[in-house]
Amino acid sequence: MVEPLIAIRELSKVYPMGEVEVHALRGVSLEIGAGEFVAVMGASGSGKSTFMNILGCLDRPTSGTYRLRGIDVTIRNREVGFVFQNFNLLSRTSAIENVELPLVYGDSPQREHRRRAQEALSAVGLAGREHHHPNQLSGGQQQRVAIARALVNQPALLLADEPTGNLDTPTSMEILDIFESLNREHGITVVLVTHEESIARFARRAILFRDGQIVSDEAQAPGRAGRSPSIRLVRGGTP
Repeated sequence: MVEPLIAIRELSKVYPMGEVEVHALRGVSLEIGAGEFVAVMGASGSGKSTFMNILGCLDRPTSGTYRLRGIDVTIRNREVGFVFQNFNLLSRTSAIENVELPLVYGDSPQREHRRRAQEALSAVGLAGREHHHPNQLSGGQQQRVAIARALVNQPALLLADEPTGNLDTPTSMEILDIFESLNREHGITVVLVTHEESIARFARRAILFRDGQIVSDEAQAPGRAGRSPSIRLVRGGTP
């Protein structure tokens, strides 16, 4: 039996709010296999963002277990890349320096940082804009920088929390095409949080949250499969 990339068991998250306890997650259990493309949906307050933050090791559950590649996860590591709605780029830092940041905190040789960042930017179509600062880039280009930053450590799991929330429709489709290509061509597991059905249709599986619980978990045919651009990623430490 093949071990899932993600195994969640009875995951709960409770936030104390004075004398009141808010139950954001209530005993969630699920598995996500390597190479899946999953959309996580639900209304505001359904628990989907809390779930995503725990997957990305940005928050810890109150109870339950989260295993990544069979290992109980306690800190975020190179296995996980995270893309946010608001890009979260350093405004006074160039695109290539923003992408290099995860490598600074890793164990790769410093001489490889610039090359790997360059490759990641090229993979998302930003060759030639490496030295532009965020205020010199469009919203879509800034999100591409954020995706490159998430990819630079060659993660097995890419988490995207409302990644098109600040983008217009054509740009959103371009960003989603990148995610679809990374999943289809490179086998990267993608978990995408969204409240829009049109966005969720890019995924091959849709999980719906309501009141901190999973109310449906269904396979689906992706809406634009086969229309994504080819994304080239260089694996390993050699040029």
